[in-house]
Amino acid sequence: MKILIVEDDFTSRLFLREMLKSYGPVHVSVNGKEAVEAVRRAVEAGEPYDLICLDIMMPQMDGHQALRQIREIEKHDAVSAPRAKIIMTSALADKANVIRAARSECDHFLVKPIERTTLIGAMRKLRLIP
Repeated sequence: MKILIVEDDFTSRLFLREMLKSYGPVHVSVNGKEAVEAVRRAVEAGEPYDLICLDIMMPQMDGHQALRQIREIEKHDAVSAPRAKIIMTSALADKANVIRAARSECDHFLVKPIERTTLIGAMRKLRLIP
């Protein structure tokens, strides 16, 4: 499984990377703009991401904007590859952010701090792991 972590907080990036590294190669972006470019390059190379963990509050481009652009790339550029499973991660647990993420085709929403069992449960629910 090819994984992209999109997180501006250094500690959160390290924590997620440590939790996910046993499932496949893990790439990291520190903001939404970098994430969109990473996804574009991966799709164009025919090696799209299987899982993207996407923070909401980031500089330059937030997670909601990045999510919309990532889904557009997948719609227009992907030939037959399945779209990435995107788990939004945020300290913002308010209903408005959860609804906004769902409308932008987020696959799952996790509230920080993220625990390993919660993340693994989400991956199982999304059928990324058995």
